Amino acid sequence: MIIRAATSADIEALVGIEDRSFDPTDRLSRRSFRYLLTKAHGTLLVAEDEGKIFGYAAVLLNAGTALARLYSFAVDAHCRRHGVGNALLAAAEHFAEESDGVCLRTEVRKDNEPAVRFLKQRGYRRFGVLLAHYDDDMDALRYEKTVVSPHGESIRVPYYQQTMDFTCGPAALMMAMQALDPVLTLDRKLETRLWRESTTIFMTSGHGGCGPYGMALSAYHRDFDVEVYVNTATALFIDSVRNPEKKEVMRLVEEDFLEEIRTSSILVHDTGLCLGELEDRFRSGWIPVVLISSYRIYQEKFPHWLVVTGFDDRYIYVHDPLIEPERGITFVDRVNMPILKREFEHMTRYGKVGQKAALVLRKRSTTSGVLPSRTVS
Repeated sequence: MIIRAATSADIEALVGIEDRSFDPTDRLSRRSFRYLLTKAHGTLLVAEDEGKIFGYAAVLLNAGTALARLYSFAVDAHCRRHGVGNALLAAAEHFAEESDGVCLRTEVRKDNEPAVRFLKQRGYRRFGVLLAHYDDDMDALRYEKTVVSPHGESIRVPYYQQTMDFTCGPAALMMAMQALDPVLTLDRKLETRLWRESTTIFMTSGHGGCGPYGMALSAYHRDFDVEVYVNTATALFIDSVRNPEKKEVMRLVEEDFLEEIRTSSILVHDTGLCLGELEDRFRSGWIPVVLISSYRIYQEKFPHWLVVTGFDDRYIYVHDPLIEPERGITFVDRVNMPILKREFEHMTRYGKVGQKAALVLRKRSTTSGVLPSRTVS
């Protein structure tokens, strides 16, 4: 038996395995297999012996992150318990690892006891449930396995999902603040209040997003020490709008934030925070909240805030407050997301001029005074 990459000549055999393995509502179609072979970001592996296909494993890679998903997996019934499934899953795990993946994740019907046993035997741990995930409203159990051994530092950061399209900044800030102050209550009221306090008023369309200066003030007024890193004097996000009047309002809002910051002890750095410095601040007890361009994760260009939860030799780990249930993306996909450091460096530049922004915060010490802020390079 060999494990190899599938080709279009295998589609008929794959459809046959699918028909014999799953109920009609759960089966992949010929079109789905064709998509997996030609357009999907991942691989489709088959187990072959003497020219016959006995099973397959489809692995998808999560764009921009080090997460891989075992999208679909099947072995013909007469080949089970003969090592076919083990060989296919081992090959899928190897592919995930070779593709710079940290974890391989999958979901399985709650009532599919043989599949659950198989995953557990292979070292997979259950980490979540998708309620009524299948067409017949059966729940899906979520499992994952670490395919590399991360070594580094991390902190326990609570997860909070943004509840509005424009509140990634407040949601990321809330997670960082509660990690430092566990008595803080995270709810929509606080999310909305933080947005009101720190919004830039306008973005490309709809409600405005939040910039680092307003978010820094919101954290400062709640008894956190804050430092801000911004690499440009140009008003943030201003290229996102075309209307001159809106641009002027955004300039005025940012100017007002900066005037208030000058009366506080917030330290403003006129440079971006490089990855090495970001890691140093994290190891010193600060929690970073970082602006990224979302394109490498979501294939759409919009400014997006994340909170950093850990580092190891190869990866930075983050909580992403944006989930997409319509795509099957739940909070468990956005918790402690591993991102290759080299990939993260590319993400932390937004817009045509490559704007970089981040803030770091920690619980204010009793010795901290209110001193005028200063700008350093």
